[in-house]
Amino acid sequence: MRTFLALTFIVIFAGCTATDNALQPTTQSSNTASGEFGIKVASSFQDTAATEGRIFLFLSKNDSREPREQLWPLSEHKNYIFARNVAFSSHSNGMILNNDSELMSTASFDLDSIPVGEYSLQALWHQDTSKPYINSPGNLYSEVKTINITADFVENIELSKSIQAEQLVDHPLVKKITIQSKVLSEFWGRPYSITASVLLPHSYYENSQTTYPIRYNVAGYGGRYTRVERPVGSEEFMQWWESDGAPQIITVYLDSAGPFGDNYQLDSANNGPFGQSLINELIPAIESEFRAKGSGKYRFTDGCSTGGWVSLALQLYYPDSFNGVFSYSPDSIDFSAYQLANIYEDENIFYNKWNNLRPVARTVFGDPIVTLQEFIKIENVQGVSNDYRTSGGQFSAHTALYSPKGEDGLPLALFDPETGKINPEVAEAWKKYDLKLYTEENWAELGPKLQDKIYIWMGDMDHFFLNPATRKFSQFLKSTVNPVSNAVVEFTPMAGHCQNFGDKVVLEQIQKRLMAID
Repeated sequence: MRTFLALTFIVIFAGCTATDNALQPTTQSSNTASGEFGIKVASSFQDTAATEGRIFLFLSKNDSREPREQLWPLSEHKNYIFARNVAFSSHSNGMILNNDSELMSTASFDLDSIPVGEYSLQALWHQDTSKPYINSPGNLYSEVKTINITADFVENIELSKSIQAEQLVDHPLVKKITIQSKVLSEFWGRPYSITASVLLPHSYYENSQTTYPIRYNVAGYGGRYTRVERPVGSEEFMQWWESDGAPQIITVYLDSAGPFGDNYQLDSANNGPFGQSLINELIPAIESEFRAKGSGKYRFTDGCSTGGWVSLALQLYYPDSFNGVFSYSPDSIDFSAYQLANIYEDENIFYNKWNNLRPVARTVFGDPIVTLQEFIKIENVQGVSNDYRTSGGQFSAHTALYSPKGEDGLPLALFDPETGKINPEVAEAWKKYDLKLYTEENWAELGPKLQDKIYIWMGDMDHFFLNPATRKFSQFLKSTVNPVSNAVVEFTPMAGHCQNFGDKVVLEQIQKRLMAID
Protein backbone atom coordinates (compact mmCIF):
# COMPACT_ATOMS: atom_id res chain seq x y z
CA MET A 1 0.00 0.00 0.00
CA ARG A 2 1.29 3.45 -0.90
CA THR A 3 1.97 5.90 1.92
CA PHE A 4 1.98 9.65 1.47
CA LEU A 5 4.34 12.31 2.71
CA ALA A 6 2.81 15.63 3.63
CA LEU A 7 5.65 17.99 2.93
CA THR A 8 7.01 20.35 0.34
CA PHE A 9 10.22 19.27 -1.30
CA ILE A 10 12.30 22.28 -0.31
CA VAL A 11 15.57 22.47 -2.16
CA ILE A 12 18.64 22.98 0.02
CA PHE A 13 21.87 23.21 -1.88
CA ALA A 14 25.35 22.60 -0.59
CA GLY A 15 26.77 25.78 0.90
CA CYS A 16 23.35 27.45 1.12
CA THR A 17 20.78 27.95 3.81
CA ALA A 18 17.13 27.19 3.25
CA THR A 19 16.49 30.87 2.52
CA ASP A 20 19.12 31.17 -0.20
CA ASN A 21 17.72 31.51 -3.70
CA ALA A 22 20.34 29.48 -5.55
CA LEU A 23 23.99 28.97 -6.09
CA GLN A 24 25.57 31.67 -8.15
CA PRO A 25 26.64 30.55 -11.61
CA THR A 26 30.28 30.72 -12.41
CA THR A 27 31.83 32.13 -15.54
CA GLN A 28 33.37 29.60 -17.85
CA SER A 29 34.67 29.70 -21.37
CA SER A 30 33.97 26.10 -22.44
CA ASN A 31 31.02 24.96 -24.55
CA THR A 32 29.50 23.00 -21.68
CA ALA A 33 28.07 23.80 -18.27
CA SER A 34 27.37 21.93 -15.07
CA GLY A 35 23.75 21.91 -13.95
CA GLU A 36 21.98 21.22 -10.69
CA PHE A 37 18.21 20.94 -10.53
CA GLY A 38 16.10 21.25 -7.41
CA ILE A 39 12.63 19.74 -7.44
CA LYS A 40 9.77 20.70 -5.16
CA VAL A 41 6.07 19.83 -5.07
CA ALA A 42 3.43 22.55 -5.15
CA SER A 43 1.52 22.96 -1.90
CA SER A 44 -1.71 21.77 -3.54
CA PHE A 45 -0.18 18.31 -3.94
CA GLN A 46 1.69 18.06 -0.64
CA ASP A 47 -0.79 15.64 0.88
CA THR A 48 -0.97 13.30 -2.10
CA ALA A 49 2.59 13.12 -3.41
CA ALA A 50 3.80 9.55 -3.20
CA THR A 51 6.96 8.80 -1.23
CA GLU A 52 8.36 6.55 -3.95
CA GLY A 53 8.47 6.87 -7.71
CA ARG A 54 10.61 7.79 -10.67
CA ILE A 55 11.69 11.36 -11.35
CA PHE A 56 12.17 12.52 -14.94
CA LEU A 57 14.04 15.58 -16.13
CA PHE A 58 13.67 16.72 -19.73
CA LEU A 59 15.93 19.12 -21.62
CA SER A 60 14.73 19.82 -25.13
CA LYS A 61 15.58 22.03 -28.09
CA ASN A 62 12.30 21.21 -29.78
CA ASP A 63 9.38 23.38 -28.66
CA SER A 64 6.71 21.80 -30.90
CA ARG A 65 5.34 19.88 -27.89
CA GLU A 66 5.96 19.66 -24.19
CA PRO A 67 9.23 17.83 -23.53
CA ARG A 68 7.45 15.12 -21.48
CA GLU A 69 5.49 14.18 -24.61
CA GLN A 70 8.55 13.78 -26.81
CA LEU A 71 9.40 10.15 -26.20
CA TRP A 72 10.78 9.24 -29.60
CA PRO A 73 14.60 9.25 -29.73
CA LEU A 74 14.90 11.31 -32.89
CA SER A 75 18.16 13.21 -33.12
CA GLU A 76 16.60 16.22 -34.81
CA HIS A 77 14.24 16.64 -31.86
CA LYS A 78 17.18 17.06 -29.49
CA ASN A 79 15.09 15.96 -26.54
CA TYR A 80 17.18 14.57 -23.68
CA ILE A 81 15.73 12.56 -20.81
CA PHE A 82 17.29 11.90 -17.39
CA ALA A 83 15.60 9.63 -14.84
CA ARG A 84 16.01 7.62 -11.67
CA ASN A 85 13.92 5.93 -8.99
CA VAL A 86 13.66 7.97 -5.81
CA ALA A 87 12.40 7.27 -2.29
CA PHE A 88 11.74 10.05 0.23
CA SER A 89 11.99 9.59 3.97
CA SER A 90 9.88 11.52 6.45
CA HIS A 91 12.79 13.86 7.18
CA SER A 92 13.60 14.54 3.52
CA ASN A 93 14.38 18.19 2.75
CA GLY A 94 14.19 18.02 -0.99
CA MET A 95 15.22 16.45 -4.23
CA ILE A 96 18.38 17.51 -5.99
CA LEU A 97 19.36 16.20 -9.41
CA ASN A 98 22.97 16.67 -10.40
CA ASN A 99 25.80 14.60 -11.76
CA ASP A 100 26.01 12.66 -8.48
CA SER A 101 22.40 11.49 -8.77
CA GLU A 102 23.19 8.35 -10.79
CA LEU A 103 20.67 9.24 -13.46
CA MET A 104 19.93 7.09 -16.48
CA SER A 105 19.90 9.19 -19.61
CA THR A 106 19.25 9.23 -23.32
CA ALA A 107 21.79 12.03 -23.76
CA SER A 108 25.41 11.69 -24.83
CA PHE A 109 26.33 14.16 -22.07
CA ASP A 110 25.70 14.23 -18.34
CA LEU A 111 24.61 17.05 -16.05
CA ASP A 112 28.23 18.11 -15.60
CA SER A 113 28.69 18.75 -19.30
CA ILE A 114 25.47 20.15 -20.75
CA PRO A 115 26.17 21.89 -24.07
CA VAL A 116 25.54 25.61 -23.69
CA GLY A 117 22.43 26.98 -25.36
CA GLU A 118 18.72 27.48 -24.92
CA TYR A 119 16.52 24.59 -23.73
CA SER A 120 12.94 23.85 -22.78
CA LEU A 121 13.02 22.36 -19.30
CA GLN A 122 10.41 20.17 -17.65
CA ALA A 123 10.23 17.65 -14.79
CA LEU A 124 7.79 14.81 -14.21
CA TRP A 125 7.11 12.73 -11.09
CA HIS A 126 5.98 9.23 -12.10
CA GLN A 127 4.38 8.41 -8.79
CA ASP A 128 1.89 5.75 -9.81
CA THR A 129 4.27 3.07 -11.05
CA SER A 130 1.44 0.52 -11.20
CA LYS A 131 0.68 2.24 -14.51
CA PRO A 132 3.53 1.90 -16.99
CA TYR A 133 3.02 5.12 -18.93
CA ILE A 134 4.91 8.07 -17.50
CA ASN A 135 2.15 10.39 -18.73
CA SER A 136 -0.51 8.45 -16.82
CA PRO A 137 -3.28 10.32 -14.96
CA GLY A 138 -2.22 11.34 -11.46
CA ASN A 139 1.44 11.85 -12.21
CA LEU A 140 2.81 15.31 -11.43
CA TYR A 141 4.74 17.57 -13.79
CA SER A 142 6.06 21.08 -14.06
CA GLU A 143 5.37 23.96 -16.37
CA VAL A 144 7.74 24.18 -19.31
CA LYS A 145 10.52 26.68 -18.58
CA THR A 146 12.90 28.16 -21.12
CA ILE A 147 16.45 28.32 -19.79
CA ASN A 148 19.52 29.73 -21.45
CA ILE A 149 22.57 27.83 -20.28
CA THR A 150 25.80 29.79 -20.57
CA ALA A 151 27.61 28.72 -17.40
CA ASP A 152 27.29 26.53 -14.31
CA PHE A 153 23.85 26.99 -12.82
CA VAL A 154 21.16 25.85 -10.40
CA GLU A 155 17.53 25.71 -11.50
CA ASN A 156 14.52 25.22 -9.22
CA ILE A 157 11.52 23.37 -10.63
CA GLU A 158 8.05 23.08 -9.12
CA LEU A 159 5.81 20.09 -9.81
CA SER A 160 2.65 22.16 -10.02
CA LYS A 161 0.37 20.19 -12.36
CA SER A 162 -1.31 16.80 -12.32
CA ILE A 163 -2.06 14.78 -15.43
CA GLN A 164 -5.83 14.51 -15.80
CA ALA A 165 -7.79 11.47 -16.86
CA GLU A 166 -8.96 11.38 -20.45
CA GLN A 167 -12.56 12.45 -21.04
CA LEU A 168 -14.94 10.80 -23.46
CA VAL A 169 -16.36 13.05 -26.16
CA ASP A 170 -19.93 14.17 -25.46
CA HIS A 171 -22.21 12.99 -28.27
CA PRO A 172 -25.63 11.26 -28.21
CA LEU A 173 -24.31 8.38 -30.33
CA VAL A 174 -21.27 7.80 -28.07
CA LYS A 175 -21.50 5.69 -24.93
CA LYS A 176 -19.05 4.36 -22.38
CA ILE A 177 -19.12 0.95 -20.76
CA THR A 178 -16.99 -0.21 -17.83
CA ILE A 179 -17.10 -3.63 -16.22
CA GLN A 180 -15.17 -5.20 -13.39
CA SER A 181 -13.45 -8.25 -14.80
CA LYS A 182 -13.73 -11.30 -12.57
CA VAL A 183 -10.85 -13.18 -14.22
CA LEU A 184 -8.48 -10.19 -14.21
CA SER A 185 -9.41 -9.31 -10.64
CA GLU A 186 -8.59 -12.86 -9.57
CA PHE A 187 -5.28 -12.78 -11.45
CA TRP A 188 -4.17 -9.46 -9.96
CA GLY A 189 -5.68 -9.95 -6.51
CA ARG A 190 -7.52 -6.63 -6.63
CA PRO A 191 -10.53 -5.16 -8.44
CA TYR A 192 -9.65 -4.77 -12.11
CA SER A 193 -11.95 -2.92 -14.50
CA ILE A 194 -11.91 -2.63 -18.27
CA THR A 195 -13.54 0.08 -20.37
CA ALA A 196 -14.63 0.62 -23.96
CA SER A 197 -16.47 3.29 -25.91
CA VAL A 198 -19.34 2.62 -28.27
CA LEU A 199 -20.33 4.52 -31.42
CA LEU A 200 -23.95 3.75 -32.26
CA PRO A 201 -25.47 3.84 -35.77
CA HIS A 202 -27.73 6.82 -36.43
CA SER A 203 -30.84 4.64 -36.57
CA TYR A 204 -30.26 3.16 -33.11
CA TYR A 205 -32.78 5.27 -31.19
CA GLU A 206 -35.37 5.27 -33.97
CA ASN A 207 -35.61 1.50 -34.18
CA SER A 208 -35.81 0.29 -30.59
CA GLN A 209 -36.33 -3.37 -31.54
CA THR A 210 -33.58 -3.62 -34.13
CA THR A 211 -30.43 -5.58 -33.40
CA TYR A 212 -27.13 -4.70 -35.05
CA PRO A 213 -23.89 -6.26 -36.28
CA ILE A 214 -20.88 -5.07 -34.36
CA ARG A 215 -17.31 -4.03 -35.07
CA TYR A 216 -14.53 -4.28 -32.47
CA ASN A 217 -11.77 -1.82 -33.29
CA VAL A 218 -8.35 -2.26 -31.66
CA ALA A 219 -6.12 0.78 -31.24
CA GLY A 220 -2.72 1.42 -32.67
CA TYR A 221 -0.08 1.49 -29.96
CA GLY A 222 -1.01 3.76 -27.07
CA GLY A 223 -4.60 4.34 -28.22
CA ARG A 224 -7.31 4.54 -25.60
CA TYR A 225 -11.07 4.04 -25.76
CA THR A 226 -11.43 7.82 -26.02
CA ARG A 227 -10.17 7.71 -29.63
CA VAL A 228 -13.83 7.64 -30.68
CA GLU A 229 -13.38 11.42 -30.65
CA ARG A 230 -11.45 11.11 -33.92
CA PRO A 231 -14.37 10.02 -36.16
CA VAL A 232 -16.95 11.93 -34.13
CA GLY A 233 -14.83 15.08 -34.40
CA SER A 234 -14.63 14.77 -38.19
CA GLU A 235 -17.38 16.72 -39.92
CA GLU A 236 -16.90 14.70 -43.10
CA PHE A 237 -17.19 11.36 -41.29
CA MET A 238 -20.23 12.36 -39.26
CA GLN A 239 -22.08 13.70 -42.29
CA TRP A 240 -21.60 10.28 -43.84
CA TRP A 241 -22.31 8.36 -40.62
CA GLU A 242 -25.63 10.12 -40.12
CA SER A 243 -26.67 9.70 -43.75
CA ASP A 244 -28.94 6.98 -45.13
CA GLY A 245 -26.00 5.44 -46.98
CA ALA A 246 -23.95 4.67 -43.88
CA PRO A 247 -23.74 1.05 -42.65
CA GLN A 248 -25.91 0.37 -39.62
CA ILE A 249 -23.14 -1.18 -37.55
CA ILE A 250 -22.16 -0.62 -33.93
CA THR A 251 -18.48 0.20 -33.46
CA VAL A 252 -16.71 -0.59 -30.19
CA TYR A 253 -13.38 1.09 -29.49
CA LEU A 254 -11.52 -1.25 -27.17
CA ASP A 255 -9.16 0.14 -24.57
CA SER A 256 -5.72 -1.43 -24.63
CA ALA A 257 -4.25 -0.10 -21.38
CA GLY A 258 -2.44 -2.87 -19.55
CA PRO A 259 0.03 -3.46 -16.72
CA PHE A 260 3.10 -3.21 -18.97
CA GLY A 261 1.77 -1.09 -21.81
CA ASP A 262 -0.85 -2.20 -24.32
CA ASN A 263 -2.47 -5.45 -23.19
CA TYR A 264 -2.93 -6.85 -26.73
CA GLN A 265 -6.34 -8.26 -25.71
CA LEU A 266 -4.88 -11.76 -25.23
CA ASP A 267 -4.05 -14.02 -22.32
CA SER A 268 -0.45 -13.91 -21.15
CA ALA A 269 1.66 -15.01 -18.20
CA ASN A 270 2.42 -11.40 -17.27
CA ASN A 271 -0.67 -9.38 -18.15
CA GLY A 272 -3.23 -11.95 -17.14
CA PRO A 273 -6.30 -13.32 -18.97
CA PHE A 274 -7.20 -10.31 -21.11
CA GLY A 275 -8.39 -12.58 -23.92
CA GLN A 276 -10.78 -14.45 -21.63
CA SER A 277 -11.99 -11.17 -20.23
CA LEU A 278 -12.71 -9.75 -23.68
CA ILE A 279 -14.45 -12.80 -25.12
CA ASN A 280 -16.36 -14.02 -22.04
CA GLU A 281 -17.00 -10.80 -20.09
CA LEU A 282 -16.75 -7.55 -22.04
CA ILE A 283 -18.23 -8.65 -25.36
CA PRO A 284 -21.34 -10.26 -23.78
CA ALA A 285 -21.85 -7.17 -21.59
CA ILE A 286 -21.60 -4.79 -24.55
CA GLU A 287 -23.78 -6.85 -26.88
CA SER A 288 -26.47 -7.26 -24.25
CA GLU A 289 -26.59 -3.57 -23.36
CA PHE A 290 -26.47 -2.18 -26.89
CA ARG A 291 -28.73 -4.57 -28.83
CA ALA A 292 -26.08 -6.30 -30.89
CA LYS A 293 -27.09 -9.45 -32.74
CA GLY A 294 -24.99 -11.39 -30.25
CA SER A 295 -23.55 -13.92 -32.66
CA GLY A 296 -20.06 -14.50 -34.03
CA LYS A 297 -21.64 -14.43 -37.49
CA TYR A 298 -22.24 -10.69 -37.07
CA ARG A 299 -19.08 -9.78 -35.17
CA PHE A 300 -15.95 -8.31 -36.81
CA THR A 301 -12.60 -6.97 -35.69
CA ASP A 302 -10.10 -4.55 -37.16
CA GLY A 303 -7.19 -2.29 -36.42
CA CYS A 304 -3.96 -0.85 -37.68
CA SER A 305 -0.37 -1.37 -36.50
CA THR A 306 -0.66 -2.86 -32.99
CA GLY A 307 -4.38 -3.01 -33.70
CA GLY A 308 -3.66 -4.82 -36.95
CA TRP A 309 -1.74 -7.54 -35.09
CA VAL A 310 -4.28 -7.83 -32.27
CA SER A 311 -7.31 -7.99 -34.54
CA LEU A 312 -5.67 -10.71 -36.65
CA ALA A 313 -4.67 -12.62 -33.49
CA LEU A 314 -8.25 -12.42 -32.17
CA GLN A 315 -9.58 -13.91 -35.40
CA LEU A 316 -6.97 -16.68 -35.30
CA TYR A 317 -7.17 -17.58 -31.61
CA TYR A 318 -10.96 -17.17 -31.41
CA PRO A 319 -12.03 -18.18 -34.95
CA ASP A 320 -15.67 -18.80 -34.02
CA SER A 321 -16.07 -15.50 -32.17
CA PHE A 322 -15.51 -13.26 -35.21
CA ASN A 323 -16.63 -13.48 -38.82
CA GLY A 324 -13.95 -11.33 -40.35
CA VAL A 325 -10.78 -9.40 -39.62
CA PHE A 326 -9.58 -6.29 -41.42
CA SER A 327 -5.94 -5.99 -40.40
CA TYR A 328 -3.85 -3.05 -41.58
CA SER A 329 -0.06 -2.81 -41.20
CA PRO A 330 0.07 -5.43 -38.42
CA ASP A 331 3.04 -5.74 -36.09
CA SER A 332 5.37 -8.59 -37.05
CA ILE A 333 3.20 -11.68 -37.52
CA ASP A 334 6.23 -13.92 -38.11
CA PHE A 335 9.07 -13.66 -35.59
CA SER A 336 11.62 -14.88 -38.11
CA ALA A 337 11.02 -11.36 -39.44
CA TYR A 338 10.63 -9.46 -36.17
CA GLN A 339 11.04 -6.20 -38.02
CA LEU A 340 14.57 -6.79 -39.41
CA ALA A 341 15.66 -9.52 -36.99
CA ASN A 342 15.15 -13.27 -37.00
CA ILE A 343 14.83 -13.95 -33.28
CA TYR A 344 15.22 -17.71 -33.80
CA GLU A 345 18.57 -17.51 -35.59
CA ASP A 346 20.18 -14.12 -34.92
CA GLU A 347 22.44 -13.69 -31.91
CA ASN A 348 21.90 -9.96 -31.52
CA ILE A 349 18.84 -7.81 -32.13
CA PHE A 350 20.71 -4.48 -32.39
CA TYR A 351 23.30 -5.58 -34.96
CA ASN A 352 22.83 -7.55 -38.16
CA LYS A 353 25.29 -10.14 -39.50
CA TRP A 354 27.31 -7.38 -41.16
CA ASN A 355 27.72 -5.72 -37.74
CA ASN A 356 25.59 -2.77 -38.75
CA LEU A 357 23.02 -1.28 -36.39
CA ARG A 358 19.50 -2.19 -37.41
CA PRO A 359 17.06 0.68 -37.98
CA VAL A 360 13.65 0.34 -36.37
CA ALA A 361 11.98 3.01 -38.51
CA ARG A 362 12.49 4.54 -41.95
CA THR A 363 10.88 6.90 -44.42
CA VAL A 364 8.90 5.48 -47.34
CA PHE A 365 11.98 6.25 -49.44
CA GLY A 366 14.12 3.99 -47.27
CA ASP A 367 16.08 6.55 -45.22
CA PRO A 368 16.64 5.22 -41.68
CA ILE A 369 14.99 7.37 -38.99
CA VAL A 370 16.12 5.74 -35.76
CA THR A 371 17.99 2.58 -34.79
CA LEU A 372 16.56 -0.12 -32.57
CA GLN A 373 19.40 0.47 -30.12
CA GLU A 374 18.38 4.13 -29.78
CA PHE A 375 14.73 3.16 -29.45
CA ILE A 376 15.46 0.69 -26.65
CA LYS A 377 17.67 3.23 -24.90
CA ILE A 378 14.72 5.55 -24.42
CA GLU A 379 12.50 2.68 -23.26
CA ASN A 380 15.22 1.69 -20.75
CA VAL A 381 15.16 5.20 -19.28
CA GLN A 382 11.37 5.12 -18.92
CA GLY A 383 11.26 1.76 -17.16
CA VAL A 384 11.08 1.68 -13.36
CA SER A 385 13.14 -1.52 -13.62
CA ASN A 386 15.79 0.56 -15.44
CA ASP A 387 15.15 -1.37 -18.61
CA TYR A 388 12.55 -1.63 -21.36
CA ARG A 389 10.44 -4.33 -19.67
CA THR A 390 8.55 -1.74 -17.61
CA SER A 391 8.71 1.25 -19.95
CA GLY A 392 5.12 1.04 -21.11
CA GLY A 393 6.50 1.27 -24.65
CA GLN A 394 6.21 -1.03 -27.64
CA PHE A 395 8.90 -3.49 -26.57
CA SER A 396 7.66 -3.49 -22.99
CA ALA A 397 4.25 -4.61 -24.22
CA HIS A 398 5.70 -7.22 -26.57
CA THR A 399 7.79 -8.68 -23.77
CA ALA A 400 4.85 -8.78 -21.36
CA LEU A 401 2.69 -10.62 -23.88
CA TYR A 402 5.16 -13.00 -25.49
CA SER A 403 7.56 -13.85 -22.63
CA PRO A 404 7.26 -16.11 -19.60
CA LYS A 405 7.38 -14.52 -16.15
CA GLY A 406 10.84 -14.29 -14.61
CA GLU A 407 11.92 -15.02 -11.05
CA ASP A 408 11.79 -11.29 -10.26
CA GLY A 409 8.11 -11.20 -11.17
CA LEU A 410 8.79 -9.30 -14.40
CA PRO A 411 8.65 -10.63 -17.96
CA LEU A 412 11.80 -12.39 -19.15
CA ALA A 413 13.69 -10.16 -21.58
CA LEU A 414 14.08 -11.45 -25.11
CA PHE A 415 17.32 -9.50 -25.44
CA ASP A 416 19.78 -7.74 -23.19
CA PRO A 417 18.70 -4.09 -22.79
CA GLU A 418 22.27 -2.81 -23.14
CA THR A 419 23.96 -5.18 -25.59
CA GLY A 420 21.01 -6.51 -27.61
CA LYS A 421 22.09 -10.15 -27.19
CA ILE A 422 19.12 -12.46 -27.79
CA ASN A 423 18.21 -15.14 -25.25
CA PRO A 424 17.36 -18.21 -27.38
CA GLU A 425 15.27 -19.82 -24.59
CA VAL A 426 13.01 -16.79 -24.46
CA ALA A 427 12.86 -16.69 -28.26
CA GLU A 428 11.63 -20.29 -28.19
CA ALA A 429 8.89 -19.31 -25.72
CA TRP A 430 7.77 -16.52 -28.06
CA LYS A 431 6.70 -19.11 -30.66
CA LYS A 432 3.36 -19.39 -28.87
CA TYR A 433 2.50 -15.93 -30.20
CA ASP A 434 4.10 -16.23 -33.64
CA LEU A 435 0.94 -15.94 -35.73
CA LYS A 436 2.41 -17.58 -38.82
CA LEU A 437 3.68 -20.57 -36.83
CA TYR A 438 0.38 -20.84 -34.95
CA THR A 439 -1.67 -20.79 -38.14
CA GLU A 440 0.65 -23.22 -39.91
CA GLU A 441 0.66 -25.74 -37.05
CA ASN A 442 -3.13 -25.59 -36.64
CA TRP A 443 -4.22 -25.23 -40.25
CA ALA A 444 -6.17 -28.50 -40.39
CA GLU A 445 -8.51 -27.19 -37.69
CA LEU A 446 -8.24 -23.46 -38.36
CA GLY A 447 -8.38 -23.45 -42.15
CA PRO A 448 -12.08 -24.25 -42.57
CA LYS A 449 -13.00 -21.71 -39.88
CA LEU A 450 -11.03 -18.90 -41.52
CA GLN A 451 -12.47 -19.08 -45.03
CA ASP A 452 -13.70 -15.65 -46.21
CA LYS A 453 -12.60 -14.10 -42.92
CA ILE A 454 -9.08 -12.70 -43.45
CA TYR A 455 -8.22 -9.39 -45.06
CA ILE A 456 -4.75 -7.89 -44.52
CA TRP A 457 -3.32 -4.71 -46.01
CA MET A 458 0.34 -3.76 -45.89
CA GLY A 459 2.40 -0.96 -47.40
CA ASP A 460 5.52 -2.28 -49.07
CA MET A 461 7.54 0.58 -47.58
CA ASP A 462 6.11 0.23 -44.11
CA HIS A 463 7.83 2.71 -41.80
CA PHE A 464 8.60 -0.02 -39.23
CA PHE A 465 9.75 -2.83 -41.55
CA LEU A 466 6.60 -4.86 -40.92
CA ASN A 467 6.10 -5.88 -44.52
CA PRO A 468 8.64 -8.78 -44.58
CA ALA A 469 6.72 -10.69 -41.89
CA THR A 470 3.43 -10.08 -43.70
CA ARG A 471 5.04 -11.34 -46.93
CA LYS A 472 5.99 -14.58 -45.18
CA PHE A 473 2.48 -15.01 -43.81
CA SER A 474 1.04 -14.36 -47.26
CA GLN A 475 3.36 -16.94 -48.83
CA PHE A 476 2.23 -19.50 -46.28
CA LEU A 477 -1.44 -18.82 -46.98
CA LYS A 478 -0.83 -19.32 -50.69
CA SER A 479 0.69 -22.72 -49.99
CA THR A 480 -2.21 -24.07 -47.95
CA VAL A 481 -4.27 -27.13 -48.83
CA ASN A 482 -7.29 -28.78 -47.23
CA PRO A 483 -8.56 -26.11 -47.54
CA VAL A 484 -6.81 -23.73 -49.88
CA SER A 485 -6.98 -20.37 -48.14
CA ASN A 486 -8.97 -17.61 -49.79
CA ALA A 487 -7.51 -14.92 -47.52
CA VAL A 488 -6.91 -11.55 -49.15
CA VAL A 489 -3.49 -10.04 -48.47
CA GLU A 490 -2.84 -6.79 -50.34
CA PHE A 491 0.47 -4.97 -50.70
CA THR A 492 0.65 -1.39 -51.98
CA PRO A 493 3.98 -0.29 -53.50
CA MET A 494 5.66 2.75 -51.90
CA ALA A 495 2.97 2.95 -49.22
CA GLY A 496 3.82 3.56 -45.58
CA HIS A 497 2.49 2.51 -42.21
CA CYS A 498 -1.33 2.51 -41.89
CA GLN A 499 -1.59 4.64 -45.00
CA ASN A 500 -4.81 3.03 -46.27
CA PHE A 501 -6.58 2.59 -42.93
CA GLY A 502 -9.67 4.54 -41.89
CA ASP A 503 -12.93 4.07 -40.01
CA LYS A 504 -15.05 4.64 -43.09
CA VAL A 505 -12.92 2.28 -45.17
CA VAL A 506 -13.30 -0.57 -42.68
CA LEU A 507 -17.01 0.00 -42.08
CA GLU A 508 -17.65 -0.22 -45.83
CA GLN A 509 -15.59 -3.43 -45.96
CA ILE A 510 -17.67 -4.92 -43.16
CA GLN A 511 -20.87 -3.88 -44.95
CA LYS A 512 -19.76 -5.79 -48.06
CA ARG A 513 -19.02 -8.81 -45.90
CA LEU A 514 -22.48 -8.59 -44.35
CA MET A 515 -24.12 -8.43 -47.77
CA ALA A 516 -22.27 -11.60 -48.74
CA ILE A 517 -23.36 -13.62 -45.69
CA ASP A 518 -27.01 -12.50 -45.39
